[in-house]
Amino acid sequence: MSADDVAAVPMTAKRRGAQLIMLAFAVAIVMVAYANVGLGINGQVPAGMLTYGLGLGGLMLAAYFVLAKFAPWADPLILPLVTLVNGIGLVMIYRIEQDTKIASAATQLMWTALGIVMFSVTLIVLRDHRALQRMTYTAGFVGLALLILPLVPFLGKNINGARIWIALGSFSIQPGEFAKLALVVFFAGYLVAKRDVLALAGRRLLFIDLPRARDLGPVLITWIVSVGVLVLEKDLGTSLLLFGTFIAMLYIATQRTSWVIIGVLLFVGGAFVAGKIFSHVGDRFEVWLHPSDPELFFKVGGSAQLMEGLFGMGSGGILGTGLGQGHPAMIPLSFSDFIFPATGEELGLTGLMAILMVYALIVERGLRTALAARDPFSKLLAGGLSFILAWQVFIIVGGVTNLIPLTGLVTPFMSQGGSALLANWILIALLVRMSDAARRPPPQAIQDEGLTQVFQR
Repeated sequence: MSADDVAAVPMTAKRRGAQLIMLAFAVAIVMVAYANVGLGINGQVPAGMLTYGLGLGGLMLAAYFVLAKFAPWADPLILPLVTLVNGIGLVMIYRIEQDTKIASAATQLMWTALGIVMFSVTLIVLRDHRALQRMTYTAGFVGLALLILPLVPFLGKNINGARIWIALGSFSIQPGEFAKLALVVFFAGYLVAKRDVLALAGRRLLFIDLPRARDLGPVLITWIVSVGVLVLEKDLGTSLLLFGTFIAMLYIATQRTSWVIIGVLLFVGGAFVAGKIFSHVGDRFEVWLHPSDPELFFKVGGSAQLMEGLFGMGSGGILGTGLGQGHPAMIPLSFSDFIFPATGEELGLTGLMAILMVYALIVERGLRTALAARDPFSKLLAGGLSFILAWQVFIIVGGVTNLIPLTGLVTPFMSQGGSALLANWILIALLVRMSDAARRPPPQAIQDEGLTQVFQR
């Protein structure tokens, strides 16, 4: 047997077998949930359960084979965890579809299939993620162009008061979802090149070393872009997401707490001024501060959906009403922006905490990848992608629970819609690719392990 044949012996065979079992377990949980929806509504197992089960199982099996072929050393937990969240989202959309006839689980399954295609293409084409570092400024230009696209006349489209969509005939897409990926690549590449300068300390104020005034440029530019998105596109969610991600990555790169303080002050100050000048921004804060105000309740973009969501979660209690036994139709946009409260009504606080724990595990695996990465760019990129997922979950959950103002973001992998789902599957593919590179042992170690397995046989 040649050295190449020995090195090809899969050291990860047992781990991949365990991953396949976890993947099957995740699909099984989703199918049990589907059955519970039908039993809860009319006492019968849904007629399309087998179709959805085979569809979801087949898609994830295809993703598993691509992963085993092109990223065999990747973290085995990421794909099963994402499958579980995506599957629960499909179940809830199917549940809401039974009452509202607006949501469509079949359409969401189609978007999931396209998401798996994007996941697979990313892994197959991007064999070395470090190639992205050479595209730092190209990624920045692409990200800004995608953010600006909705403002182009005859192309941008207003939906629910926000101009974050572009329409191509009957087809609509949210370019901001893909802009966040391009901008995270830009942030990572830029901060690797400039981190030594940005880490320099200027004057000391109390116990904090402030940065030099000349180094504030990148933060101010990012802040201006974020405020521009907030004011011009009426998109508080993307504005907060992008600026928060940049500040987090800046902290990871420099370890300077002063950057976080400056970032918080800039965003709060910018949001406060924008709220005083622009009515659509001020309305968001009024709804947040006075959700029970009757004058705001029935106003367009008012507090009705927020209060209905809170009532829904409250009626669910600790254990929930049970799948198929709640009233998600009473919650506006229960299939998209407010799918989290709709889930809380039927699965209760316990179910919501379980879902948040799954998100936390996905983020934890991403951060573990960042810690294990062998080069600064990979550390920053993995950390930024993990943070953007965690930050998005915090923003949407904080909004629907009235912890922070509503932003219009959707719950990753759960809410109905194609743009966010495709972008988040690409995000997962990038994390998987970096995980494979971080966990892959040196070639000599692979060869030694292969020889051991051959001799054991």
